Amino acid sequence: MRLHKFFIAAVAVGLAWPLGQAQAQQTFRVATYNVENFILEPIQNRPLKKPFAQAKIVESILAARPDVIALQEMGKKTALAELQAALKAKGLNLPHAEHLSAFDTAIHVAYLSRFPFKKITRHDNESYLLNGRRLHVSRGFAEVEIALGGYSFSLITAHLKSKRKVSVADEAEMRLQEAYRLRRIIDARLKANPEMNFAVLGDFNDYYNSKPVKTLIGRGKSQLVDTRPGERNGDSGPNRINSKWFPRNVSWTHFYGVEDVYSRIDFVLLSPGMAREWDRGNSWIPMVANWGHGSDHRPVVTTFVATDK
Repeated sequence: MRLHKFFIAAVAVGLAWPLGQAQAQQTFRVATYNVENFILEPIQNRPLKKPFAQAKIVESILAARPDVIALQEMGKKTALAELQAALKAKGLNLPHAEHLSAFDTAIHVAYLSRFPFKKITRHDNESYLLNGRRLHVSRGFAEVEIALGGYSFSLITAHLKSKRKVSVADEAEMRLQEAYRLRRIIDARLKANPEMNFAVLGDFNDYYNSKPVKTLIGRGKSQLVDTRPGERNGDSGPNRINSKWFPRNVSWTHFYGVEDVYSRIDFVLLSPGMAREWDRGNSWIPMVANWGHGSDHRPVVTTFVATDK
């Protein structure tokens, strides 16, 4: 009876049950993607997104086929609506949108979702003291909760301070302070419910072993799980040279042209509760020809089973 009710609820929100699988094994897909200045109106001397770049963004998202996608470097709401319409025209309907406006007036964090949002929390006024000066988290943090039948989960997306130097303070310290602010939100959620299902995802603009990322991951019982998807290029198995380190599969997400460097700065981190529903084998980084025509980042895709374990 319980499964029957869950099936009815799932159909109501548009889920499609995989053939030959038990109803309890319904999966959903979450992605994050920095779309590099998806700006369609002049602002702050940033370049407008050219049509061929917009088309490549659409192609990259279609390769991921997400049910929910967190976006960074999105322009105004009109730009988000245009991307949403372009995806729908190609067969990917993500009718529910959330766009967060914070202190950066040019680029924003946002969501597109196949599922309605049960709750939206806009962290658009986060600030911190640095060298006696009050500074704000430029892009804020966008938090959404989604319910799929009897299963619910939350997403918190962030775009931390870039490595670009600014006059107001040291960029690395600003990024660390933004990470501290986000970690406070993580700790509050885990304190209220240690089993809460949530993911912290987005462009953290730093590397796995950096202070900002280590701050977000945390330690002990409140430590988040780094999913670290890689390309589906045939690489498999653990690191056979040094078992203490990650596998040597291809997991970079960003290209920095000035230094000709590929790195992993886009993350999907999971709470202990949601990590139990993570489908590692169906989480990956799409390989799209000429991906860099759209963005200097690549999407990161993760898949989950919609049943608490």
